[in-house]
Amino acid sequence: MAKYFDVHPDDPQPRAIRQAADLIRKDGLVVYPTDSCFALGCRLGNKEGIDRIKEIRQLDDGHHFTLVCKDFSQLGQFVQISNALFRSVKAATPGGYTFILPATKEVPRRLLHPKKKTVGVRIPDHAVVQALLAELGEPILSSTLLLPGEEEAMTQGWEIKERLDHVVDAVIDSGECGSMPTTVVDLSGGEAEILRKGTGDPSLFE
Repeated sequence: MAKYFDVHPDDPQPRAIRQAADLIRKDGLVVYPTDSCFALGCRLGNKEGIDRIKEIRQLDDGHHFTLVCKDFSQLGQFVQISNALFRSVKAATPGGYTFILPATKEVPRRLLHPKKKTVGVRIPDHAVVQALLAELGEPILSSTLLLPGEEEAMTQGWEIKERLDHVVDAVIDSGECGSMPTTVVDLSGGEAEILRKGTGDPSLFE
């Protein structure tokens, strides 16, 4: 049965954040809110957690996982970003964008796109996940909580708790989350290619 953390959206309770971070450190799989929609997340090196996310979402090996980072300096440890792209990415963060970029050696091979050796990264603009990232001190390996066969992500924490109670270890709820995922921008080829239009304004990269 999943633990349920009811946290304030703007001023999350430190005790709840600590407990949720401890679960992630112990290789737990959690559902947490972002500035786009709820996400599934686990520790970067948690192989079982990755397999559980794949199973819940029925993902294939070509899926791009996302490293949700606290800030730009943390993001820079895990992806290679050219000076030409630096300004445009920095101007769009934090916010509702996921960027596909070449990964550094800090990223476990199993997380990389098998052919391109790329990974998704983002910096969310949401107090709860920012508090969680600060407590963890490392990125959260994440995937949008969009269940197989469903057009939209679930927006209510209690509903997620009911449906995923036996397949996740915790649900962090800070009120209704949006149902639109991030805008995905592939920058791995040196120029911006928009793979998915979502919460971030795509015109910045068109």
